[in-house]
Order: sequence, then C-alpha cells, then structure tokens
Amino acid sequence: MTEMVACYVCGGTDATPFLDAEDDLTGKPGHFAIVRCAICGLAYQSPRLTLADIKPYYDDNYIAHQPRGRWGALAPIVNWAMGSVDRAKLRIVERYVRLSRESSVLDVGCGTAAFLALLRQETGAAVVGVDFVDLSARETMRGTEFHHGLFYEQEVGPGRFDLITMWHFLEHDYDPRRSLAHAREALAPGGRLVIEVPRLDSLSFKLFGRRWPGVQAPQHTALYDKRSLLALVERAGFEVVDHLPYGAFPPYFYLFCGAAFVARRGRGLNLQRAVLPYFAGQVLCAPALPILKRMNFAMQTVVCK
Repeated sequence: MTEMVACYVCGGTDATPFLDAEDDLTGKPGHFAIVRCAICGLAYQSPRLTLADIKPYYDDNYIAHQPRGRWGALAPIVNWAMGSVDRAKLRIVERYVRLSRESSVLDVGCGTAAFLALLRQETGAAVVGVDFVDLSARETMRGTEFHHGLFYEQEVGPGRFDLITMWHFLEHDYDPRRSLAHAREALAPGGRLVIEVPRLDSLSFKLFGRRWPGVQAPQHTALYDKRSLLALVERAGFEVVDHLPYGAFPPYFYLFCGAAFVARRGRGLNLQRAVLPYFAGQVLCAPALPILKRMNFAMQTVVCK
C-alpha cells in the first residue's frame, strides 16, 4: 500500500518526475517514483510505501543488519572493514565534541549499535540507540540503552545528550522535520548533531543515475543535495557548524555497488557472492580511494548545534 507525501523540506506538493527506481540491492519487485519539489528542489519518493509495508525491506538480508559472523572464512576481513567505518565515525565526531565518562551519546538509526559499542569503549560515555528494527539481541547491543520504534515517538529525555548522530538515517526517515525537532529537544546546551547522508549532487550519482546506490528504493525516502540538506536542518532551528563533502562510509562502496547495480539491472545483489570481488576491487582501487573521499564522490556530513 502506498501514500502520497509532501516535500520534507518546504511542505510543497507541486513536484515533477525525477527518476524511476528499483530495489537494486535485494531485487525485490516493484518500481518506485522519485519526484523533485518544484519549490525547493528536494528529490523524494512519492508515492511511498506505508510504514507497515516498508518493514519487509528491512529484513535479515538488509545490508546494515548483517550479523558479523555470517561471512565464513572472510568474516575477519568483513568485520575489520565494518569496524573501520565505525572508527571513521569516531574520528569525525571527536573533531567537534570532547567525550568522556560524563558524556551521553544518542545514535539514531543505530542498527546493531556497533558504533556505540566502540564509542563507549574508547570514551566511556553513556550510549543510547534508537532503531526502527529490533536488533536488541545482538552482542554489540550490550551496554546500550536501546529504544525500538520511530525516533520521534521515543522518550529519550530532554536536554540529555552531548552528541546525537544520524549516520545514514535521515534519508530513510518518514518525517525528517519531526525527527530533527525531537533531536533538538534532546540535545544538551553546547551539544552537537552529526548527520551523514548520500549526496545527490555527487560524482557517483552522475556516473550511475537511477542505479546510484544512494537511491536505494524503497528504503530511501529522500535524496539530499547540499542545498536541501542545509535548508532542512536550518528550518529545524539548527545552526550549521561545518559541512563536509565526504563521510565515514567508504566511497568505494558506491563505486562497486553502482557498477554492480548497472550490470544486474534490478535483479539484486547476492552479498555472499559479492564480498570477495568487493574486497579484491578495493585492493586494486586503493591508490585512488583517498582522492575519491575528498572530491564529493558520494556522501556529505553536516555538523549542527
């Protein structure tokens, strides 16, 4: 079942067709319309699946929910790679927030809470996670205060957090303005909000178009370029501290998956079979990866207060 929606940034309902998307990641059937707001330019999915009907797209095959022991003999390499993303997240936030045992951190869209586990280990901070999917049984959840459900419906406490992170959450959100308002209430005085999303005005989108991994329909409800992301956070009452034309997530993922999605043409990607060529290609592309990271290849990060 689907529903029509208004623009997440300005609330406008006048939009024009932008692209036709498929579930390139899992290969589930269906076509999903991405439109562009005629007022502010945000690209977003309309009509979109209802909350009840989007749930099957976040099942155990969803890439962010994979158990770390799934990969057989390649598990050590996969776990190291996933851990390197969490370490990159920590390096980003430590540029803007000094964390200690007295600090409190909230990760919205925490998944398995691996980032929070690392952050707690390195800084001693109290950690809280929220996710649409209940992954509380995962080992990485130990020591995390977990809330299951829509973020803006969770009572996480007003003025509580020195740091709130949204790593690839906002592009999934069904009501981003409400989520940002809720985050603003939960942020302590002097606290910081860090948001990372795929960047529509990027080189990788120009390369892959409707097969761009950042499209990821139907899970991604909006595709943010720099202008629309900054407009959204400023409308929510935040002041932008910094904008980075990259993120913690590896840009190589967009290069590999974009090429695979073009080749597969909506038939999905078998993660078990793809993992070996993924890492083989990463080794071959290693000299170029630092350049890709700094050239607005795939992502963007905004830091707010």
